[in-house]
Amino acid sequence: MRHNISGRKLNRKTSHRLSLLKNLSKSLITHEQIETTLPKAKDLRPFVEKILTIGKTNTLAAKRKVYSFLGDKKLVEKVFSVLGKRYQKRNGGYVRILKSGFRYGDSAPKAIIELVERNVNVKGLEDKLREKNSKKEIEKPTPEDKVSSVEPKTQDIPSLKKGKDQTKDEAIDKNSIKKDK
Repeated sequence: MRHNISGRKLNRKTSHRLSLLKNLSKSLITHEQIETTLPKAKDLRPFVEKILTIGKTNTLAAKRKVYSFLGDKKLVEKVFSVLGKRYQKRNGGYVRILKSGFRYGDSAPKAIIELVERNVNVKGLEDKLREKNSKKEIEKPTPEDKVSSVEPKTQDIPSLKKGKDQTKDEAIDKNSIKKDK
């Protein structure tokens, strides 16, 4: 009998399920709003709320505990410097789940999970910055590009077609073969 067993298995083994929850929580803390399936969102809520509750106490032990969940120093800093201060006076309920229809392929129920009082400008900010930096890198010619742009021209490979596309060398080779016979 399944007495006092909470949470869903999500058709995954324990290690896979925990890594899924860690990755979803990293995305949620980074973007402050993500879309996933409803059962995953419901399982993610207590996981993230525990992290944010720990983030309200700014101690070394708390930082180490959050780092053991997230494994990323930038996210740990965001939890303590931005989110911890934002939710300092709040006693819980840091996450909101909104149902958003059904997925096209398998009709799985989808949900948007977001942080309460979130910063709207944060969502997709990393992607925009990454795209902007990649455009700058493409536009700037590097010294290596200048060296590689001056490459010797390779000789054309003679075509195997007959007629007008035939090169002079091929025509000479064919004539010399006929004369030998």
